[in-house]
Amino acid sequence: MGTLIERISDCIEFGKINKAAPYPPNMKDQDGADELTIQALAEGFTANDILSKGLIIGMEKVGVKFRENKVFVPQVLMSAKAMNTAMAHLKPLFAEGNTEKKGIFIIGTVAGDLHDIGKNLVSMIVEGNGYEVIDLGTDVPAKKFIDTIEQFPKAIVGLSSLLTTTMASMENIVKEIKTVYPNQKVTIGGAPITQDFCEKIGADNFSADPQGVVEYMNNLRKSA
Repeated sequence: MGTLIERISDCIEFGKINKAAPYPPNMKDQDGADELTIQALAEGFTANDILSKGLIIGMEKVGVKFRENKVFVPQVLMSAKAMNTAMAHLKPLFAEGNTEKKGIFIIGTVAGDLHDIGKNLVSMIVEGNGYEVIDLGTDVPAKKFIDTIEQFPKAIVGLSSLLTTTMASMENIVKEIKTVYPNQKVTIGGAPITQDFCEKIGADNFSADPQGVVEYMNNLRKSA
């Protein structure tokens, strides 16, 4: 069965929300992220340990599987739901100041583009890996990104685009951000985006999948 923390991690990885949840079928009638998180807190595990050694490990595994096309969007959504269920028990403890987030991530779909599935997946996996996410939504102009950076100067910015027609918008937003904040780290992604385009427009990182964004941010933390 594994340790309690390992079982919580498994619940996140496989999307087992609570005991009543029928999904996944091979974990039917077993305690889920909900019950096991309550149990772990009762047994004296810290919120930080549950987050870093249980929830984050589970979400990392989902992120890697998603990258490798071993799981698809519905599975990621189930994992995120299990994560949120567990986090509901931990958030009051974090609010007491016992736990520090890894950093802040500002994300939005660029002006002219209303697609949000890719952005939402990145948000869920980044948040699941211990970062605070500020989601600006879709059709976001440069000014909104810049105003938000002013509030959170140490944040990393993520720009998403699904349409080739909004790649020019992404380029303009990167240039406007860099004009105001030359050292601001900006990571970009989306179906039409490539490494070559990233270099051309002066962005700092291109990730083809959510886990790549997490790895980029983790590496920035290590080198800070």
